Formats: sequence, structure tokens, C-alpha cells
Amino acid sequence: MASIDRSDPIILGHVLAEHRELFCQMTAIRSALCGTAAPTRDDVERLVACVSGLREHLRGHFAQEEKGGFLEEAIARMPRLGRAATAIMKQHPALLAELDALILRLREMLAPGDISATAWQQAARDYECFAAHMQAHERSENAVVQEGYNEDLDL
Repeated sequence: MASIDRSDPIILGHVLAEHRELFCQMTAIRSALCGTAAPTRDDVERLVACVSGLREHLRGHFAQEEKGGFLEEAIARMPRLGRAATAIMKQHPALLAELDALILRLREMLAPGDISATAWQQAARDYECFAAHMQAHERSENAVVQEGYNEDLDL
């Protein structure tokens, strides 16, 4: 364990790598939704796979946070951050539920005759709503980690 006065480069490197991966996955989904005006079955199937992959990534990320990790380390350094960290972790089920609902809607589009530009646009709006919630969650998480480590992560 690193000194309380110094950041643990392994933990901070992991935080940065997780955020980079999350950003890449979210950007790929946004690009897929914006890049298709007349979606095909293949477009919808690819999007289901991407959103499902993001959901799995987040499930694992959230489980790791809840078992301990960089939030726990931040709290160990500054116990007053415990309440903020608890509030952040309480957001996890709702974020996963948003992705579950989006995946369900996308799968419903795969029913014969249900692939429409209107449904695709609604999926894009639903995704942007999730993305806004996820970005707010990440900002809160970053604030706790940065304060706990007394380190500007440049996020």
C-alpha cells in the first residue's frame, strides 16, 4: 500500500484504464446510432451486441467497486468520503436497468417488420439519456477518487 501522502500509481492507472475503456465503448455506441438513418437487421444486431458488451463491462466494474477497490481506498484515506461513495454505489442498479431496458427495446426491433427509423431514433434518445446519467455518475466517482487521493486525474 502506498503512503497516505502519495498516490498509488497502480490503482490510479487502473482507474484511468477503466475510464478509457468505458469512454471508447460509449463512443462506439453513439457513433453507431448516429451513423445509421435507415437501420437494417444487421445494424440492430450489432447495436444489441455493443450495448450488451457495455452492460457486461459495467456490471463487472460496478461489482469490483462494490467489493472494494479505488473507492474503498479513497475512503480509507478520507473517511468523510464514505457517504458520497455509498451514494455513488447506490446508482449502479438504476444504470444497469437503463441498459437492460434499451437492450430489450432493441431486441423488440428485431421482430419482423419492427425495424424503423422512428424506433432507431428512440433508441438513440434512450441511449443519450443513459449516457447523461452515466457521465454524471462518473463525475461523482471521479470527484471522490480525486479528493481521496489528492490527485487530479485529468478526467
